[in-house]
Amino acid sequence: MTHLEKSRALWNRSQLDLRSDEVLAQILDRGEIEAWRELYALAKADPELRHRILSVISRVHMDFPHFWLAALVSLGEDVDMAMELPENVCPC
Repeated sequence: MTHLEKSRALWNRSQLDLRSDEVLAQILDRGEIEAWRELYALAKADPELRHRILSVISRVHMDFPHFWLAALVSLGEDVDMAMELPENVCPC
């Protein structure tokens, strides 16, 4: 079992499905460093996954969006680091 498959970010899922933007968002926001490393390695080999990661970052509030934007830049993606990102809308 991979770190992605056993990530705590998937607490409400029975399995890993990276085709789901919800699952991808959960991993980007709540995954552990080991799961993030695996996701980075997958994204390195998959331009479509990189585009989906950028799309999720641009639509979903998360704690470390600039970390993932920098990771995408390191993989050769053209990313506007000053792009407007979603704000936390939680009334917490």
